[in-house]
Amino acid sequence: MDSGDESDFYGGEETTKELEERVDSFDIQGWWEQRQHVQSALRLQALRQTQTTNTSRLHNPYAGYPYAWQLNETVDDFLKRLPPATTDESEECPWIFICNPYIERKPKSLAQNQHIRGCEDEGPEEDLSDIPRFIEGGRERLSMVTEFSDFMKKSTKSQTVITREVNKAGREATGDILDLALNLHVRCGKWMIFCSVHSVNETWELVAKATANNELGIAAKVAPRSAVDRRTERLICVYTADFSDKADVQKVAARLKQLGLVQAHGRPLYYKPDCYTYLGIGSSNAWGIRASIYNTTEILGKP
Repeated sequence: MDSGDESDFYGGEETTKELEERVDSFDIQGWWEQRQHVQSALRLQALRQTQTTNTSRLHNPYAGYPYAWQLNETVDDFLKRLPPATTDESEECPWIFICNPYIERKPKSLAQNQHIRGCEDEGPEEDLSDIPRFIEGGRERLSMVTEFSDFMKKSTKSQTVITREVNKAGREATGDILDLALNLHVRCGKWMIFCSVHSVNETWELVAKATANNELGIAAKVAPRSAVDRRTERLICVYTADFSDKADVQKVAARLKQLGLVQAHGRPLYYKPDCYTYLGIGSSNAWGIRASIYNTTEILGKP
């Protein structure tokens, strides 16, 4: 074969260009899907390689914490290891956690909330979070509400007017606090589920498996058994990344409803941003601020 024949072995330039374009546009995933029933050695090897690649990209902000799910154990093994109905609360086990391994968050050991007493077990943080600065600014804004409330109570106005103006001041502060939280990347929040102690294992299993399977938010936690708190309900928190992302918050609420955790004619679930927790804004707080910013009735509509 002479040099001219060798140069045309794969066709002319036009043919070569066409073949290269076909290679570039070839849908590998679609080809495998059409041949799922063919368990060839090549296909099995490709699947193993894909699984290895995906696993290497998983994340766990609670890595090394014994009261949390670890990536080297199955969710079923985790549930057996730490059943909330019979796992006692202690310093070594303040909550039971599970993460969404497909979403990267700051490791708990590096989180700023580890230095804020009483807030060590809030949702996993963003890398850019500035919680100390947020708390400083948030407290200053709340102190303004307190000063205004004290001033109004000393005035000669009617109680109706005082209550109306103080509540208005609280609502205005709420907007400022949430804006500050967004600007400083303190955006995590949680849906709060209260379930009976008798059903906590079953409810937690639904939440844990959905979280690990990337069906809910960024993480979830459940209260272990307390030797002090004898209430008949346990709290489960389902965390989302951004309280201002209403579409995502709604999506998680809808999935909770699909899991049977939002009852059509029962009490709604409430959503609280972590920034409120950092500022101590709970129910019946001194500023007249609602402790939640969403509920499932409002965000999903009435059944």
